[in-house]
Amino acid sequence: MFRRSIYKSAAELRSMRAAGAATAAALAEARRLLRPGATPLELDAAAERVIRDLGGRPNFQLVPGYRHTLCVSVDDDVVHGIPGDRPFRAGDIVSVDGGADVDGWNGDAAFTVVLSDPARPDVVAARETLSAVTEQSLWHGIAALAGARHLNEVGAAIEDYVRGEGDPSAGSGPRYGILTDYVGHGIGRTMHEEPPVFNYRVDRKGPAVKPGLVVAIEPMIVAGAIDTFVRDDEWTVTTADGSDSAHWEHTVAVHDDGIWVLTAEDGGAARLAPLGVTPIPLP
Repeated sequence: MFRRSIYKSAAELRSMRAAGAATAAALAEARRLLRPGATPLELDAAAERVIRDLGGRPNFQLVPGYRHTLCVSVDDDVVHGIPGDRPFRAGDIVSVDGGADVDGWNGDAAFTVVLSDPARPDVVAARETLSAVTEQSLWHGIAALAGARHLNEVGAAIEDYVRGEGDPSAGSGPRYGILTDYVGHGIGRTMHEEPPVFNYRVDRKGPAVKPGLVVAIEPMIVAGAIDTFVRDDEWTVTTADGSDSAHWEHTVAVHDDGIWVLTAEDGGAARLAPLGVTPIPLP
């Protein structure tokens, strides 16, 4: 059976820029609206408007059985939360995941926000730290991709960062869990393609990192055990012990001159600079 190469041509990489930009714009609008009293459905509708106004279509709606633009996961819901009408509450930790298909090419990204709650400063602080560790682990993974010879170096970098931030023996706070049942993926003509992108160290090298590789890197980190279950809606993945979770994701392209984060407005420049990496725009 014919298997499509995991590597895109230079022209195909350029074709993915619009999908990345539409994804970034939709999530930026969702983030702007995310506040206590707003609902996931309001964010979902706003994100869909942005994507369609930019000439795309929500690629989550192309997944059989799913009709929304976003996945919105709150507190102990990790990923794949179905947007509903329950308003966000002060102190919630909210992960928002979405993507766009523009002219047959895909983008995928996610972010986490903790809503302020003056009545529960300790809870908010712990959740903000969890989100920050998850986001930084994503950028450490992206930075590793920039110099990697093989893809699975990304997961090793993510794990090393998370373990360093969450080792009680080092006096740095709670031990965090890295989900192993859900990982990142290749992306291109479809939202989920080969190869898998692990968020932890594995005993194989993975494919070569070379121009044309495009991956969605997405660590999912929990403040407890990594065991999960799927709710009765058959989509929402939730921690079994009720611990909080965070999810961050970007779509990243490797090209002849370096890497470029397709779903970040600046290509990832601001977040990668402290890690010694300078992203290079696609030619």
